[in-house]
Amino acid sequence: MGWTRRWIIIAFWVVVACLGLPYWIWTTSIHRSHLPLGMMNSWAEGKACQMSYPLHIRLSAPDLGEQAGSLLAEGVMRRMNELTDLQLYTFKLSYNDSLPTSTERDWDLLVLLSEEQNTNPEASLRSWAPVLDVRYDPNSDTNTLATFISQEVRTVFEYEHESLTYLLNDTPYATGKDTTSSLEGKTRLDARTTRAFKYASMYHLTFSLFTSSASPSSWDVDEALNKYITPLLQPLSKISKFTINTQVQLHASFSPSIAGPMHDATSGKWLLQKTDLSGFVNAAEWPLSPSIGAGPTINFVLYVPSVEQSPLEIAETGGTSWLVPQWGGVQILNPSDMQSATLSAGDLEQVMLTFADHLTALVGLPPSPQSLALRLSSLTRERATSLILSASSTLGALARLTLKLTSISIPDSVAKSVDETIARLDQACLDLREGRFDSALSNARIANDEAERAFFEPSMVGQVYFPDEHKVAVYVPLLGPMAVPLVMAALKELRKLRAAKLKSA
Repeated sequence: MGWTRRWIIIAFWVVVACLGLPYWIWTTSIHRSHLPLGMMNSWAEGKACQMSYPLHIRLSAPDLGEQAGSLLAEGVMRRMNELTDLQLYTFKLSYNDSLPTSTERDWDLLVLLSEEQNTNPEASLRSWAPVLDVRYDPNSDTNTLATFISQEVRTVFEYEHESLTYLLNDTPYATGKDTTSSLEGKTRLDARTTRAFKYASMYHLTFSLFTSSASPSSWDVDEALNKYITPLLQPLSKISKFTINTQVQLHASFSPSIAGPMHDATSGKWLLQKTDLSGFVNAAEWPLSPSIGAGPTINFVLYVPSVEQSPLEIAETGGTSWLVPQWGGVQILNPSDMQSATLSAGDLEQVMLTFADHLTALVGLPPSPQSLALRLSSLTRERATSLILSASSTLGALARLTLKLTSISIPDSVAKSVDETIARLDQACLDLREGRFDSALSNARIANDEAERAFFEPSMVGQVYFPDEHKVAVYVPLLGPMAVPLVMAALKELRKLRAAKLKSA
């Protein structure tokens, strides 16, 4: 009876091992087979998408007529195709001798020609519209005018092309030719990238009034925001959403980490050293939240010193405002002798204009060209490109992790996120090639979110930091005491069987 019990125990553990091993193999392989590793690697290696940006230029010349306008358009198009330093772009040019309607917008840049006697060709961009106004003499040569227009169009998109090339450099999507004009240009692009926030679909703007005394105790911030900030946020909302919060704190003291302003007897001013600017914000006492909700917070601080410590300026430059990279902006408002308890919207005009400039820099809006509409279009293409690069890189990292850690199990949610990422990336790439840049940004944003969700899946992160050696160290102490009696019993039974066979022989 004892012999039978021992063999039953041995058989039980053999069955458990035989069933458990295939189950472990199934759980770690069947889910892995759901991952399209080939497509993930293709995106990471830059083989799944060719970055190209078609730009539609519309030429309108009501005074030229159909035949002369068509000849001018052909000349401009021929010269645009000869441009070798804008290789990422594919220009499409159309001509219409009538002005476009207010609802018509199937072009990226409108070149609007108007006659002006006895003048050389001149061009100017409109501030709020993607329109290039060109004035020309009706007796000017068509070839000369075509060359002038093509050069002006090149100038409009030159900075954006440098930015896109800068983004693609050192990535699998690089074109192989660095068209950044100079070392100075690269330094400028580096500085712009460094001070701007990483792209987010939501930003939280916090406008804070800090005063070193009890006055001013209020400000007409709502009116000032509606007048100077909201008109900028409305076009920017096509790229990201914004929320706004305001606050006031009285008797706000300087940060203890700075030496404090020093009085200059010669000028009668209080001066802040440039080295004090980085520690000016008193993070310990000023209620500035680093993050609200899902998106990053951009802080705008208006500081009003006391009458006894004003005017307060920066020693080296004489300025009163500065930008803190990836954080926000600070503006000092020196009070007047007849200071009131409330800052009116008129008092805040220059402050809000400064904050508007800081905001454009912090969200990454290009400084060129002059037209805000064209700068927003450039930012849309840049953000779509950067999100495609980010999602592709995350997919590649996930693929390499999956191939390296063969024992890690892949949840179905990760496989679904990867499928969604690849589908969105395919659509974003198609949108770029067909000039649907807003749609490309939307799809690239979803692709990047899904890729990060898959890579940082909580159930997988724990397995990444729990290798096989740790599993052995955990389970051997548990299985060891159970295995030793079974092994000893099996050896004892084998000896009995051997002794019985010898005895019978």
